[in-house]
Parts: sequence; structure tokens; C-alpha cells
Amino acid sequence: MRKKAQDASDFLEKLVAFDTVSRNPNLNLIEFIADYLANLGIEADIIRDETGNKANLLATLGGPPGVPGIVLSGHTDVVPVDGQDWITDPFKMVQTDGRLYGRGTADMKGFLAICLALAPEIAAARLREPIHIAFSYDEEVGCRGVHGMIEKISHMDPLPRACIIGEPTSMKVVTAHKGICAYKTTITGREAHSSKTDFGVSANFAAARLVEFLRVLLAEMQERGDDSGQFDPPYTSLNVGVIDGGTAINIIPNTCSLIWEYRPLPQADDTEIIRRFTDFAETVVLPEMRARFPEASIVTEEIARAPALMREQGSPAEELVLALTGQNQTEAVSFATEGGIFQAADIPTVVCGPGSIDQAHRPNEFIAISELEAGVDFIEKLIAALSD
Repeated sequence: MRKKAQDASDFLEKLVAFDTVSRNPNLNLIEFIADYLANLGIEADIIRDETGNKANLLATLGGPPGVPGIVLSGHTDVVPVDGQDWITDPFKMVQTDGRLYGRGTADMKGFLAICLALAPEIAAARLREPIHIAFSYDEEVGCRGVHGMIEKISHMDPLPRACIIGEPTSMKVVTAHKGICAYKTTITGREAHSSKTDFGVSANFAAARLVEFLRVLLAEMQERGDDSGQFDPPYTSLNVGVIDGGTAINIIPNTCSLIWEYRPLPQADDTEIIRRFTDFAETVVLPEMRARFPEASIVTEEIARAPALMREQGSPAEELVLALTGQNQTEAVSFATEGGIFQAADIPTVVCGPGSIDQAHRPNEFIAISELEAGVDFIEKLIAALSD
């Protein structure tokens, strides 16, 4: 492993050791990065959430003021390891057979580690335009944290001309991805002895009807397909992830909740499914419940939302990253990133980073050392392309 890649590996080991599962604070990691940058003479802006326990980090590395610049973006949070069969401690990085194992190695602390390892080189370069690093929190639970940082970036004058999201794409250039819309639906009926079906109003039966409605919607989305031919699966997908209702076999359940999501294609109306679901709940299921129990309710709340990333052919971001990678075509992926949020702020955005999404969220997550080296090469080429 050459020196810069080894430096990135050393940083990755430090980053993995911070347990930044989304339910936990990430402030210790953010402060570690801010202190490191401060030692390089770089001031970082720490943008905290309302609790003060989580934060984004935004820093400008080199380059003159008054020119657009490039954003290197990544998230600091990782998914849980609960119930997963890990061979090693997920928060202690282990190197074996050309791979670096640990939670977040691929998704996506590997990219963060590369940016930090090359920060001294970026700061020392004679850049014609600045490079900004933008590290967020709570991406894994619906891209909740990045909005406060986007607000800061949107006040830059001028706006950055490109954003590179370093999610794991095996260094392929991704210019389009699906969005994500996630909801929790809570159904309230009337509890009763299971023999009194004429008196009780089952929240579980109502939930079952709603789930079946979503299944039918999914079948419709599959039938519509994807006109662009870019995505796998080739349609707006839909999933009911959690169903929680009832207390005992002989009690008619008075509450049930559903946690569900859909991932709309970029060209799709991302409000259609929730509108149709709400209409079915309010005009079909709920009136039947209230005919026997007027206080019955069905309440749906949005718990996560991130827009799709739509390809902007020939955008500064696409042209830059294609040139840096030496590739001549772009790709689309079905997973969501913060890219659509940057794009909505009028910042041209692509997704390109080391590691494979196939390793993300799984036990024994890893990034190949060769991928880490490819990521280092990419950022070094970026530095050279922006330098006098």
C-alpha cells in the first residue's frame, strides 16, 4: 500500500472506532476532524442540530475567495450492527487479504478518510478554486442532517460549481438515483375481548387492508416499469418494513403501526403513492372503522424524505468527474444519497466513491484496499486538475 493510501487506511481505522450509528451522537467524531483540520490551519464550521449532540462539518481547503469551488461530500453516520453476525468487532478495523473490515469502511468512512488524508496536500496546493469538505449526520435515517449544511452552502457567493458525493460506487460515475419517501402509519381501533367482534374494531385488520393496498400499488409500479431503462429494479419500488400491532390472541387490537417506504424513479411523481394511500385510508378504511367506533383514526407521518438525483447531461459535475476517472459513460443506481438535496440547491452533483454498495449495511462490511487506492488517485487527480 503506497503512503497516501496507508495514510487513508490509518484515518479510516480512527473513524471506524467512533460508534456513529445514527441513533448515537456523532459530535466526538466531528470534533476529532475539526481538531485535525485546525492543526493544518483550516477552520471548520460545526453546524449542530437542536440537541447539540449531532453536527455537520463544513470546511474550505485552499483556493482563492470569490470563485465557485468543488464540494466533497459524505456522511459520518453508519447503520446499526444489532443482530448481525460479525466475525470481528465492527468498531475495530481489521485488515485481512487485501480488505479493510469494519462498520462504515465502505459506507462511507472510506471516502471521508481519503479526504482527510489528502487534506494537507489540498491545503498546500496552489488551487485555482477552493475544495470544500461537507460531512453530514443522519444520512442513514432519511438524509435528515444535511439540510442545515446545505443552507450554509447555498449562501456561498458564488455557489460551488460541482458536488461529488463519495458514496460507494466502485468509482463509477453515477448521475441519477431513486429518491426515498418513508412513513409511519398508526391505526387506532377499539380494544375488546376477541369473542366480541361486533364491538371491537381491529387495528390489525385495518392495517392488513392498507398493506394489501400498498402491495397492489407495487404491482402497478412494476407494470409501469422504467422508461429510461437505467434502474434495477426497473420501477418505483415499495416496501413495508415493520408491522407492529396487538397484545394477545384473545384481545382485539386497538393499535397497529406500519413503517413503510417507496423509492421513486427520478422522473416519477414522488407524491403519487402517498396521496393514493392517504385517500384510500381516509375514504375507504377509516369510514368503515368509524361506523362502529367514531374515535377510530389512521394517522400517517413522514419520517424520511430525500429527492431523487436526476441526470444533468453535460453539467460541470458530470464533465469534471468523467474527466478525472477517464470514463466515457455514466450510470444510475437504486439507492438514495444526499445528491438530490444538493441538486435541489442548484449545485450540479454526481455520486462517485470507493467501495461497493454490495458491502454496505451487511455484517463484516469491508472496503478493498485497491478501492481505497483508487479513491486516493481520484482526489489527487482532482487536486492536480484544480492547481496552477
